Amino acid sequence: MKAAFLPDRSVIKVAGEDARNFLNGLVTTDVDRLKPGLGRFGALLTPQGKIVVDFLITEVPSGHGGGFLIDCPKALADTLATKLKFYKLRAKVTVEDLSADLGVLATWDGQLAAQPDLTFADPRDERLGHRILIPEQLKQKLADLIGAELVDASEYEAQRIALGVPRGGLDFMYSDAFPHETNMDRLAGVDFDKGCYVGQEVVSRMQHRGTARTRSVKVVLEGPSPEAGAAILAGDKQVGTIGSTADGKGIALVRIDRVADALDAGQALTAGGLALKLAEPEAVRIPAKQPVA
Repeated sequence: MKAAFLPDRSVIKVAGEDARNFLNGLVTTDVDRLKPGLGRFGALLTPQGKIVVDFLITEVPSGHGGGFLIDCPKALADTLATKLKFYKLRAKVTVEDLSADLGVLATWDGQLAAQPDLTFADPRDERLGHRILIPEQLKQKLADLIGAELVDASEYEAQRIALGVPRGGLDFMYSDAFPHETNMDRLAGVDFDKGCYVGQEVVSRMQHRGTARTRSVKVVLEGPSPEAGAAILAGDKQVGTIGSTADGKGIALVRIDRVADALDAGQALTAGGLALKLAEPEAVRIPAKQPVA
């Protein structure tokens, strides 16, 4: 098993007697279903339904003070804390940035030999393993405890990319992408049965109407990696943008209708003059609507 401390992640704590209801009324995931040892994937959206910040969240055991810990991008930790405080109003809630004290250790490719506190399985894909929220100085001690080889975070990134799990800031831009565009609906990041939350109407409408035309897809590179942000072309028409890449694989944000048309026409895809292919060409096919009986 491998383990890597992720230097790009931070931890926000939300606590207080109103914390559960407060969060549940704001974010895309169902916080009511959280419990210690369980993690969920979610996001805080703009009222227009675009992602402000996506995150993983777990409940803190009562022995550790209770509340909820949010594993989020370090670059957006202050933004998230500020937004949560903005929405707090009179709710009995505290919001604390624990970035100086806690970070994220990711483990994958094996079973944990021990289950430390503040550990949860990554809900997006079981092949992403577990997350353990710890101080950075304990990373080697924890790796030894769980029976893992401590490796560089780039190895975790390669695993994430191979699985096609998008990362904000590389595979999509925050405040510019809808949850469906980053596959949050397919990665257990949106609960369509819970009550209202910020941006919920737009997300529900996209779900029920099937109007998502832009999606994150896995690509296979046929040579060197294009630069992140390079336009993906079919002929001379732009059909998407390349995101993060590693070991001959990558993630791209594409207009699925345009890419499907290009595939049907036998057109090759390129980015920065370099050839690429879809790892799963069927991912750009929109299922035909079934006739109503």
